[in-house]
Amino acid sequence: MNACSILITGCSSGIGYDAAHALHKRGWRVFATCRHQADCDRLCAEGLTSFRLDLTDPASIRAALDRVLEATGGTLDALFNNGAFGLPGAAEDLPTDALREIFETNFFGWHELTRAVIPMMRAQGHGRIVQNSSVLGLVAMRWRAAYVATKFALEGYSDTLRIELADAGIHVILIEPGPITTAIRIKSIPHFERWIDWRASPHHARYEASLLKRLYAENPPRDPFELPPSAVTKKLIRALEARRPRPRYYVTTPTYIAGIARRLLSIRMQDRILSRS
Repeated sequence: MNACSILITGCSSGIGYDAAHALHKRGWRVFATCRHQADCDRLCAEGLTSFRLDLTDPASIRAALDRVLEATGGTLDALFNNGAFGLPGAAEDLPTDALREIFETNFFGWHELTRAVIPMMRAQGHGRIVQNSSVLGLVAMRWRAAYVATKFALEGYSDTLRIELADAGIHVILIEPGPITTAIRIKSIPHFERWIDWRASPHHARYEASLLKRLYAENPPRDPFELPPSAVTKKLIRALEARRPRPRYYVTTPTYIAGIARRLLSIRMQDRILSRS
């Protein structure tokens, strides 16, 4: 796999960071991108090739991809779309502009980058586009309407893209993690504080009783099924290196349970179970 190249977004921490280092050690030519230059500098100091890619800025996306193509001579074997953020809050408390903002990063930016890499993958006759989705692309949970909306959109988008690219030698693959140890909770706080007026919400008592306690907790209780980012990387490696990759790779027990529940349980029964989460 020494000659294979991959572009990864969202590498400053968590899943993207672990994936970039692990694939680099396996001999992949990794282009590990981040939104902020300081994070890129840190990754470069750690031995990775890293530069800025802001998923909300088409010019940044194009510039980053141009750097990849210049380095590889115009080819790219794989793309791992990973960069995203969370915005906790009840659906009715989400301003429309808040949804626009999260979709710009979690969905529209992915589409922009994906569209840009497809032509070169078509030209070379192969490629893999791996989408880091979520268990919340399969089921919904309280307080997560914004994130759920982006991941449900990603699921449908990726399923369609997989069908359309089947004859082009390009595999489109979804990875669906459940609880993973990352900084997504902490990084969601500024978005919550910017957009959610929880004190004026009809849900304010529930915010105080549950969401706020977990969101601002110094040491929140660990999910019993929580796994490290390396669990996602393990499935990513399978998706990249298998001769015939699966359309989907589940990560963590809750994702397997959610997949089974969607097939076997009524929607009302699913709602009862998920409303207790």
